[in-house]
Amino acid sequence: MIYRKGQRVLVQGMTGTQGAFWTQKMIERGTNVVAGVNPKRAGETFLGVPVFASAREATRQMEIDYSVTFIPPATARDATLDAIEAGVKTIVVLTEHIPMRDVMAMHARAKHAGSRIVGPNTAGLVTPGEGFIGIMPGHNDRVFQPGAIGVVSRSGSLGTLVCLNLTRAGLGQSAFLGIGGDPLIGTTTRDAVEALDADERTRAIVIVGEIGGAMEEDAAQYVRTMKKPCVAFIAGRSSPPDKKMGHAGAIVAGGKGGYEAKRAALEAAGVPVADTPNQLVELLRGRMG
Repeated sequence: MIYRKGQRVLVQGMTGTQGAFWTQKMIERGTNVVAGVNPKRAGETFLGVPVFASAREATRQMEIDYSVTFIPPATARDATLDAIEAGVKTIVVLTEHIPMRDVMAMHARAKHAGSRIVGPNTAGLVTPGEGFIGIMPGHNDRVFQPGAIGVVSRSGSLGTLVCLNLTRAGLGQSAFLGIGGDPLIGTTTRDAVEALDADERTRAIVIVGEIGGAMEEDAAQYVRTMKKPCVAFIAGRSSPPDKKMGHAGAIVAGGKGGYEAKRAALEAAGVPVADTPNQLVELLRGRMG
């Protein structure tokens, strides 16, 4: 799931306002966008890229490594299934507020086909110096610079802040993996940590988590087996119990999914947890020597 320069990207919804804006930024940053999808504009060329009626039609003419969806919630399921059925192995689903039964159908089809969904409600993937996929500011040199720190984040905004601080500190990033903030996502914190652990360019990992669910606790179990240093920040420390919080609808009940449980699991695995995002650089330097 770490984007590499030259890998071929399909943009579903490329000709819309947001799709056009971010496709242009991706291309300017070196992302290899080879095709777009809009049934009403099939056969046209947009931003120098051919437009197809569907992902399946595109893959009949070229190989596709990634798809990214700038698609409204009501039709995000159909677009994602189209990409899966076209044989695309990684689909970056930016859309939030997709009906839950649609999300479940997407994940079930992806699992059956051997495809990976990143998201829904992800901000995307960034590999500084190579390209980016999604709506992270991968085109902004003040935020992203090539480095050796891998960042995993459920939140796009918090992930951006952490990457900005890393760049200001002269550390940079090997890759940013935005896994998404929805309750049901296709790529977990542990999945992303494992990918960065296997990445030769990554020397250390930052986990940016949130209350709700048990992904950080699950990732902590894997971190115990790692040699690479890891630090973390968990958002939601002051959230009240038994109340839904944030766009992901994160809820903490009976102590499960709460801040203290996540922090305890990570610290038990040897992962220092910052009280604020600004402390992450100091913790990283301490772990990396």
